[in-house]
Amino acid sequence: MRFYTNCLYCKSELTGRTDKKFCDVQCKSAFQYQQAKVQPERFYNKVDNQLKLNRKILKEYNKGGKVTLRSELLLEKGFNPNYFTHYWKNQKGEVYLFVYEFGFLKIVENHKNKYVLILWQDYMEHSKI
Repeated sequence: MRFYTNCLYCKSELTGRTDKKFCDVQCKSAFQYQQAKVQPERFYNKVDNQLKLNRKILKEYNKGGKVTLRSELLLEKGFNPNYFTHYWKNQKGEVYLFVYEFGFLKIVENHKNKYVLILWQDYMEHSKI
């Protein structure tokens, strides 16, 4: 008795083993890809993808170690400040959020939202948070 009579992807008639679901590996792969596309993104993947995007954007704009720029520049590229890996508090009490080695601090300067971008430094590891 055969469980499936037709390939789950291309619907062609199956021959061979009784528990066979696909006619070949290409149909199996295409079916799995199709299924993955319709399933909602897993939480872990969503967070990981956003962290990778945030890091890429911060790296792109912070070539000199410390830079200040308008927040719109980052946000237009897909930057989301709610996703970060850790934080560091400086002596002034300002809390920099970090995406791996790239940090950012939201400030308001001349009534405009901006971000100060910095790079992680060795001395930051020993300071108290």
